[in-house]
This record gives sequence, structure tokens and C-alpha cells, in this order.
Amino acid sequence: MLFNSYSFLFAFLPATLLAFFLAARFRPRAGMLVLVIASLAFYSWWDRRYLALLLGSAAFNYGMSLAIDRARRGTGARMAAGLTAATIAADLGLLGYYKYANFFIATANAAAGLHLAPLQIVLPLGISFFTFTQIAFVVDTYRGVAREPDWMRYLLFVTWFPHLIAGPIIHHKETMPQFAASVSRVNWLAIASGSAVFTMGLFKKVVLADNIGSYVAATNATSAFTKAALGVQVRFFDGWAAALAYTLQLYFDFSGYSDMAIGLSLIFGVKFPSNFNSPYQAVNIIDFWRRWHMTLSRFLRDYVYVPLGGNRRGPVRRYVNLIATMLIGGLWHGAGWTFVIWGGLHGTYLVINHGWHAVRAAMGSGSRTSTVLGRTAGRALTFLAVVVAWVFFRAPTLAAAKGVLEGMAGLHGFVLLEADRATLGRVGAWLASAGVRFDPALQMSIIPIGLWILALLPIAWWMPNSQQITARFPVVLDPPESRSRWSWTPSLPWAIAAAVLFTIALLNLTKPSEFLYYQF
Repeated sequence: MLFNSYSFLFAFLPATLLAFFLAARFRPRAGMLVLVIASLAFYSWWDRRYLALLLGSAAFNYGMSLAIDRARRGTGARMAAGLTAATIAADLGLLGYYKYANFFIATANAAAGLHLAPLQIVLPLGISFFTFTQIAFVVDTYRGVAREPDWMRYLLFVTWFPHLIAGPIIHHKETMPQFAASVSRVNWLAIASGSAVFTMGLFKKVVLADNIGSYVAATNATSAFTKAALGVQVRFFDGWAAALAYTLQLYFDFSGYSDMAIGLSLIFGVKFPSNFNSPYQAVNIIDFWRRWHMTLSRFLRDYVYVPLGGNRRGPVRRYVNLIATMLIGGLWHGAGWTFVIWGGLHGTYLVINHGWHAVRAAMGSGSRTSTVLGRTAGRALTFLAVVVAWVFFRAPTLAAAKGVLEGMAGLHGFVLLEADRATLGRVGAWLASAGVRFDPALQMSIIPIGLWILALLPIAWWMPNSQQITARFPVVLDPPESRSRWSWTPSLPWAIAAAVLFTIALLNLTKPSEFLYYQF
């Protein structure tokens, strides 16, 4: 079931909301039970076969967490450490089988000339997210910062439907105490602000992401990614149009999902941590990773980078740890060498960024001092680096990524559709004089996708995000320090604006599409 579907909007959500509040008035625990049942029904909508996998994973981790807690509270510190390691190994083994078995088989076949047959495996939805959520809980239990003796509360923590399929990756101590308050009364302000944020997210997904995403869809034969996968040479404008279109599709798709997840949970009275904070406004790549998929960045920092040694063992080891962490982050996103390279690129970017800060500090210029020109140049360079990396993230193969990047570098010429010359007017004449060739046989006009890119780039670069708009009535656990001049309030004008956005989104809901992060 998709957040952006009629069945969810007009059946599942209102029925769950009504049943929850009615049951909670009778008994708080009954309200929680309603949410557990609704979350399990939500997950099983796609494939009931994997409901048993989800429940089995939750039961295993819950049982092991109790054993770890008992050992930690007793005299078995070594036993607690061993149980924690065994639990994490089992979780990663399950994830590895479903997500990476065929990747390892294909790699072995290519490297050793083997002919091993691929396994018939279907990747269960959300397995990366509910696995990482439970690993964090198990580690926190071992560290003594989390404990859950109630099996139903634990099951709700793992399966809570607003975050189950694509995050955010939450911590037990952040969310579970809130459920006790949420079942005690109806919070109309939370419902109003949650609905507003959800509507913003729905609009981003359905109107912005899906429309520009049609230009880079796998079914679009004119997309540069499709051409490159087929071995067709990609021209300069086609390559940049595809790269920028995917960059913006992914931005508004994930931003829309994050808003919808935050809004849905808040409607039930539970706040999530921030997960998306205008990352294309980042002034460097360190800042980017503080803004993009923030809960994944936090997980990788706390449960991978810091255990590897973090920055405690000198600069060289720090850089090695950064590369290793981002390679793991790349593999987490997908089982393919394109994702490994994407992670490696971002690891390299981070090393360069930290190295630059070290050089500035050695020269007596602190990394926190900057100028308007410096920040502008930093934003531009960061955005360019991110766009290049997204090519590997989107391309189906390394060869396809190479083909798109060659096109972006201008290695295969500068060609536009002949009909676009007159439409572009003076710009078309200037391009022709600059050596751009206009070909009547070209498959695609650059103008429609170009207009979408020109419309969406300013929104991503300069517009406030939903958390800034709602900062007067915070919708997340860690609200931004800055507020927007467009400050949301529970008022009639804002209700009308939300109704307009919701109506426009509904009119575009002709064919609901999955969120891009569902595949991870």
C-alpha cells in the first residue's frame, strides 16, 4: 500500500485513525494494539509471505534484547557482548541473504569465471530499514540506554507503519515514550500540523517528483540512462538533462516521502526525528550528509564510524574510517557496484572536505569563517559533486554510468532537436553560432525537461523546507533553528492552501508510483 494511493488516503488511514482513537479511549493498550494490527496489515498489503519474516525478525531481536539486558544487569558483561555480536551477525546474515546473495554470486562468476545460477529471491520491502532499526535497539540495549520488557510495545516500535518501509531509522528512546501520551487524548494541533506536512509531501511526490521523473524512467526510451544502457552514445544536453532530472526527482521524491512519514506519525501524536533538511543548500559535502537521509547518517556515524575508531586514532585512520563507512552506506542502498562506487565517491568527497578544513586550520583560517562568495562557490561545487555521484546511483550498470558521464563531458558532441532552434529564439541562434548542431532526426526536445529543471532547481536551492515552515509548531523532535517567513499556523488561510495542494495532488494521482527509497 502506498501513501500516495486512494486506498491509503480514503480507506486505510481514516479507518486506522478512527479505530485508534476509539480503542484508546476505552483502554490505552487497546489503542496500541490497533496500531500494531494496522501496521502489520499495511506491510502485508504487498506480499503476505514476508509478514512471517518481519514477525520472526522482531521476535528474535526482542528475545535476544531481553537476554542481553539480563546479562548486562547481572555479572555477564562478556556474555552480553557475545549475545549482542551474535544478534547483529544474525540480522546482517538475514539481510545479506535477501539483498546481497545474488550480487556475490554475480561477482564470483565474473571474477572467477564460474557459472553459478542466481537464487530465486525477491527482496522483502523495508528489510534494510527494519533490520537497521533493530540493530540500533540491540546495541542500545547492550549500552544500557534502551530497554523494552513489553513485547507489544516492541512490536509497535519495529512495525510502526509511517516508517516501516523507507524510514526514518528511529531509536526506541525517541519514539516509544510518546505513545503513552498519544493514546491518552486527541491532540488536534498535532493532527492539523501533521496533515499540513503530509499534504506538502504528497504534493512534492505526486506533482513534482513524478512529473520530472517520467523523463528518466526506465521505460523512457529517450532517457540518457536508457540509451547508455543500450550502448547508444549520449550527447551533452541529453546527459545533463537526465542527470539533473534524476537529481531533482530523487530530491522531491525522498523529501516528499520524509514529509509524509513525519506527518502521518504526528497525526497519531508521535514525532519523528528530522530526516531531510534541504540538502542541496549544503555548503560542503559534510553539510550535505548532515541534511540528506539524516537518520541513516546518524546510524552510520554511531554504529559504524565510531566503532571503527572515528577520528580518535589520527587523521589517516579517520580518513580510512570515512571511506569504509561510506562504502558500507553505498552497499546498504543497493547490491551493485554502481552503489559501491557511489559510496566510495562520497567517502572520497568527505576525505577531501575534512582535509581542506585541516589545511585552512593550519593556515590560521577556521573552517567556520566564510564569505558570501565562498559559500556560493561551496554550494555550487557540492551540488556538482552530488550530481556526478547520482549518475552512478541511478545507472543500471557501470557501463551505462560511464556513457552518461561521457555525454555530460561533451565527448559525443553538442546536439539539439532542429525544431528547438526557433523555439529558443535568440538563445537558439547563439547556441548555433557557438557550434551546437541542430538535428531534425533527434528523438527528444530538450525544452519540456529543461523547463521542469529550471522550475525545480530554485525550489531545491533557496526555498524553505516543511520543518522551517512549521517551526512555530514543531513537527519533528529536532526542529530547525531557522524559521521561514511563511510560517504555518492552524488558520483558515493555511487550511485553504493545504486543500488546494491536496486537490492538485489528487488530480495527478492517475497512476500511483512507488517511492524511490522503497527499493532500498
